[in-house]
Amino acid sequence: MLDVFQETIRLLETGRRGALATIISTVGSTPGKDGARMLIRDDGSTVGTVGGGCSESDVWRSAMEVMATGLPRREKHRLTAATVAETGLLCGGEFEVYIEPVGTPWVLILGAGHVARALENVLQTLQWRITVIDDRDDFASPQHFASSTEVHCSPFEKCLDDFEISANCAVVVVTRGHQHDELALARALATPAGYVGLIGSRGKAGAILKHLREQGIAEEDLSRVRSPVGLPIGSRSPEEIAISISAELIAHHRGFLGEPAKRAEKQKKLDSQQVE
Repeated sequence: MLDVFQETIRLLETGRRGALATIISTVGSTPGKDGARMLIRDDGSTVGTVGGGCSESDVWRSAMEVMATGLPRREKHRLTAATVAETGLLCGGEFEVYIEPVGTPWVLILGAGHVARALENVLQTLQWRITVIDDRDDFASPQHFASSTEVHCSPFEKCLDDFEISANCAVVVVTRGHQHDELALARALATPAGYVGLIGSRGKAGAILKHLREQGIAEEDLSRVRSPVGLPIGSRSPEEIAISISAELIAHHRGFLGEPAKRAEKQKKLDSQQVE
């Protein structure tokens, strides 16, 4: 049990996601007892157990869906005679499990100007983990941001060196100019961050990507860049831009930035779970 809690803390510290499954009631003979826990990480690996067998496999599949939607769920699992014969488990009871999402998105904002401050302000309402990085001491100052926001001063060419970036991290590049945007973007693309956004016009983005391509950055990496960053809502002011970026980050977190058919299927699943 201690391993489950320790790994959950580590998951939170590294910005990854997971789901925690806990047996909350049992009837009859079951392999997992009340309070048994299993942590399912975003890569599908697990720590702990809720009893093993095919029921645990069902819990694992449900946990992956919980991670995708962000919605907790309760479900009952019955170990029938057929299940017992198939798995060899010497039990045939019923248990109820509560599966809850673990971890919040981690957004690293490269740049600490007006857009960065507005974006941090919006993201604070979502209670996400936020890190702001700038190469200027007077801008990378905690006094400009909420107390829960991590603020660092570092040159953009090595601004992410001290962080363990995972696929569940999002990096938003909003520095003060083309040169700094390019340095920050190149550093972001050297990480496995699942989302990389660049502020600016298509022309600006095209010029930066062209230069990075000439420097040898692979097309596969360049294709990860979302620019202009944010959903197209006609935003102009820093506050409006922050809302559009936040909306796109939420869509990314919920898996809604894919093809229209996939988005529709995800929404259908989400709606059915909310009804339940």
